[in-house]
Amino acid sequence: MPGITVAELTKVFPNGVTALDGLDLTINDGEFFALLGPSGCGKTTLLRTIAGLEASTSGAIHIGERNVTGLQPGDRNVAMVFQDYALYPHMTVRDNIAYPLKIKHVGRAQRSAEAESAGGNLSLGHLMDRRPAQLSGGQQQRVALARAIATRPDAFLFDEPLSNLDARLRLEARTFLKQLQRDLATTAIFVTHDQAEALALADRMAVMESGVIRQVGTPTELFHRPANVFVAGFIGSTPMNLLPGVVTAGGVDVGGTTMPLDGSAAAVGREVIYGIRPEYIAINGSGPINGQGSGRCPEGIVSITENLGTEFLVTVDVGEVSVKATIEEGNEPQPGTTVSLAPSVRRVLLYDRESGVLV
Repeated sequence: MPGITVAELTKVFPNGVTALDGLDLTINDGEFFALLGPSGCGKTTLLRTIAGLEASTSGAIHIGERNVTGLQPGDRNVAMVFQDYALYPHMTVRDNIAYPLKIKHVGRAQRSAEAESAGGNLSLGHLMDRRPAQLSGGQQQRVALARAIATRPDAFLFDEPLSNLDARLRLEARTFLKQLQRDLATTAIFVTHDQAEALALADRMAVMESGVIRQVGTPTELFHRPANVFVAGFIGSTPMNLLPGVVTAGGVDVGGTTMPLDGSAAAVGREVIYGIRPEYIAINGSGPINGQGSGRCPEGIVSITENLGTEFLVTVDVGEVSVKATIEEGNEPQPGTTVSLAPSVRRVLLYDRESGVLV
């Protein structure tokens, strides 16, 4: 399957808003690629521009060897699955799946055969004569996917296709979607603001902010080595602790408390942001910690505990700052108690205070 490349892609809307600011991005053939970022960051605009639903202001888009920048959507051979599925309410499931083929002037017999095949592969065979109003949300989603598959596109473009499903169904659909993409081996771009979805689904991902790409990499790379403060604060089911401080000979001074550090290229006196995920801080020697290191552990007073199910997120006031740590259920301290914190020093990240870039 062809990959997708965008070069110096810019999109400026008539009101002067720059939605995409000179983006360069390569998505490999057969790759499941996620675009992640907050609302308004430009991820959906990028997807729609690749699809041809938005015209770029400048730059180029290639799908495989073809320059599709000036082509109409129907000539790009991509299939887009929207957030609301965009099913025709007066059509049966069969006709919804076959409709894009009708637009391409595929014969009726072939349209029907392709619709039956795509529907059958997604367990829709017994629903082919129903209309969208007679289907559940998950079934409607599968119809939208079957319609996309039937066109045999060079790439799938998914615009938050799971957002209308309830929490349980989203998890099931997520697994199904990943398996489907692997079976088809088709290049896919998946837009989401849910970092858990992106981490679970993507082979690689890009984090966007205000029309620019802040980092591209595998989910593991972005989780463990976020390149800047924005990515560090955005990725992770529990936000990373990002504490302003100053490098000292014994660690990092954070609000009058020394946080441990296992060697650093940062010079003593440098103003930094001390980054550590809550999952990598042990409380009173208990917790999922790895590579703790030596030195005195900072102490603080528990202010809040939040039940996350199998573990608790504990907020500890340490000097002038608050630090969050996770601890397994049953070991959670009570608010008001004094605890010691032991960050896993090999998991500590330092960011330059002024630029926000990883040191």
